[in-house]
Order: sequence, then C-alpha cells, then structure tokens
Amino acid sequence: MSNTVWFLTGNQGKLAEAEHHLKQIGYSVRQLIVDQELVYEPQAENLVTVAKSKINQALNFIPSDFSDGDMILVEDAGLFVDALHGFPGVYSSFVHSTIGNSGMLRLLSHLNSADPVSSANLRSAHFKAIAALWKSDEVIIGEGICPGHISLEAMEGNGFGYDPIFIPYDLDAELNPLSPGNYGEFSTHGKTFGGVDSEIKQKFSHRTKALIDLFNQMPSAS
Repeated sequence: MSNTVWFLTGNQGKLAEAEHHLKQIGYSVRQLIVDQELVYEPQAENLVTVAKSKINQALNFIPSDFSDGDMILVEDAGLFVDALHGFPGVYSSFVHSTIGNSGMLRLLSHLNSADPVSSANLRSAHFKAIAALWKSDEVIIGEGICPGHISLEAMEGNGFGYDPIFIPYDLDAELNPLSPGNYGEFSTHGKTFGGVDSEIKQKFSHRTKALIDLFNQMPSAS
C-alpha cells in the first residue's frame, strides 16, 4: 500500500508543517506543483467547499509518477476575527494580499484595554483549517481550530500569512486550549506565531490539528 501524499500547495511553510507531522505517522509527502494561474479559489461561504473544489482541480494535474494508492492532499485555512463577525474568514488570502497584517491591525486599533485579559477578549479570533484528502475516489475531510487573539503589533520572524499578528491561547497538558489569562503546560508567552520557532508552533497549529483529524479517519488508524 502506498503511503505517499501529494500536497497541492505553493506555500513552503504549509508543506513543511505537513511533512513534519505526516513523517511521524509513516507517510511521505511530495509537493504537487501546479501553475497557480491554473488553479482558482471559488468564492464560497465555507472552507470545506473551497477545499473540495481544490481537490477536484488537483485531479486534473496528476503527475506521471503518481502510483496506484497515492493520495492527494489540499488544505484551506482562514482567520476568523470575532469583532469583525468572522471576517476575513474564507477571504483571508485575498485580504492578506490586499491590506496585509498592518491593515488588519488598523481595523482593530480601537479595540484595546489596559488589562491584558480584557484586551485579548476584545480582539479574540481563531484560525480554522480544513484538510481534504483524496484516495481511491473517496474524499476525507479533517478540521482543526486554534483559538487566540490578535496582537497589538506585528512580531516578525518566522511563520507566514497572519502568523505575525496572532497569539494562541495557552494549552493544557492534553493540548486543549485554555481561556485568556490562564497559563498552561504549553505557551508562546505572549508571542505571536511569527515570534516563535516552528517546533512550538506545531503544538498549537490548526493545520496540524486538521491533519490529525483527517488521518485519524483513515482505515489504518482504526
């Protein structure tokens, strides 16, 4: 049985996250490279619809060395800000390419408090990822969510996308998120995803959670 997963992505950060997790559970990851102009992102109301559309498009670009039993993986994620009624959500990629992190911070600049917990509540948000896997004409969907809040300023360094402005809530020993003001077994200590290394980010990552959810549904995981 093949354990090769072809990941349709042009984002090296996403590819590295998938490789980091899937290698540990016995899968090899290869990048499915497609001209980005040939793949479109539908204007849909939810991430599942977007991910399924990407799977259907990926099937048109199966590489010549694709073996029987190989799988195709796509992922779609968004930042959902509570004070903005879930915006940018499914439009996260477009919004980031137009106004960037600085624009998002300006949208929330009026939401601030001298009390860190109150400020976190005012600026609460979450990352949500949907991972879709095609195998033998079946599509499996996994979901992952990382709650947290938007920082007051960007912290550059590692990560990509909205990572420099997103601070995840602490996690307990079982990797369950805690509410603002509670200190857990795992913490970024007030730093954004952009301010911590990849090993720490993996503990919180919505993308990793989506992959865990997805591969837990595989027959070999039962």
